[in-house]
Amino acid sequence: MAIAALIQATAATLYRLHEANQDFRQYARPLLMENKFRAVRYGLDGKLIDFGKQQEVPLRDLIEEYLALIDPAVEELGSREAINGIRKILATGTGADRQLKVFEESNGDLKAVVDYMAEETAAGL
Repeated sequence: MAIAALIQATAATLYRLHEANQDFRQYARPLLMENKFRAVRYGLDGKLIDFGKQQEVPLRDLIEEYLALIDPAVEELGSREAINGIRKILATGTGADRQLKVFEESNGDLKAVVDYMAEETAAGL
């Protein structure tokens, strides 16, 4: 729900900019791919390039800026509770973070990771 609310509020924000005859910065694909690589490789604790500032910035800081940008649309759409799921992910980490933690705590036992994933999947069913 959090990701869907994030995308919905982003689309609404971009639509508002378009309606006001404003645009959002556009960057070359290789630059965007560099940030995508960094996000995949380093996760929430990594740094991405803020092209406006022309410097590396912690991903968590960029996500907070992103949430501030879309906040008016979140309010209008009534999706505050769902968006708070993004903040929960920032606080508790992603599923990948949790899987790595289980892997490390079990001394590299992949079965423990699979068991953890099965438990998480079944939770609440």
